[in-house]
Amino acid sequence: MAGSSHGHTPAAWTGVIISFIGFCVAGVFMVAANPAGFWAGIGVVLIGGVVGFVMKIAGLGMPKETADQAAARSSAARSQTAS
Repeated sequence: MAGSSHGHTPAAWTGVIISFIGFCVAGVFMVAANPAGFWAGIGVVLIGGVVGFVMKIAGLGMPKETADQAAARSSAARSQTAS
């Protein structure tokens, strides 16, 4: 897993940060017994997911693995387990 950069992209970080802010807003309004504010926070959480997805589509996420990369990774894994 250390060789992977899973989630270390601008799209992932932006989506998570926006969702975290929405989670905090929803939590504050839940404690304050304000349903409208709670649902607004949940809406911000959903917006975070949409923003992350749109940024990924725009090219700021992880690129898809090519067949050559998958074959090389598989070959390297086989050679490590054979040793």
